[in-house]
Amino acid sequence: MKYILLVGMMLLSFRISAQNIEEKQVLEVVNRVFEAMRKSDSTMLKSCFTENAATYTLFRNPAGEPQLRAGALQRFIDAVGNPKEDVWNEPIWNEKVQIDGPLAAVWVDYAFYLNDQFLHCGVDAFQLAETSEGWKIFHLADTRRKSDCEIPEEVRKKYE
Repeated sequence: MKYILLVGMMLLSFRISAQNIEEKQVLEVVNRVFEAMRKSDSTMLKSCFTENAATYTLFRNPAGEPQLRAGALQRFIDAVGNPKEDVWNEPIWNEKVQIDGPLAAVWVDYAFYLNDQFLHCGVDAFQLAETSEGWKIFHLADTRRKSDCEIPEEVRKKYE
């Protein structure tokens, strides 16, 4: 009986370890997006996405009505790569990762700062596919708002 319990616990620990490795690999891709933004590195950014990745932004207009705006991945890549003096800082927290085979979803809270100036906050929702080149983002949606932002104190202290 002890042997069966020991083997069961070992198998469970291997599965948890494999899941943790996959979660780290998925989060590495997400974190590379923000590193590319900080560095204005369009090549690094492009490497995080599949060729036909979709991007969307959701927000409320001044009348409070929900809006959905489709983006263009290439426009985002070009904007990141354009030479600029300002640094795009987008710290994230509360990372939630879910994986089922070759599909992963990542949900993170964020705040966006231009240099040290707060512009907006929200949630980034990534969907990734496992490819022969590793995990790649095929869908990115974000929300944006300027109020009701619960930014952790350590983030505020770093950027504000």
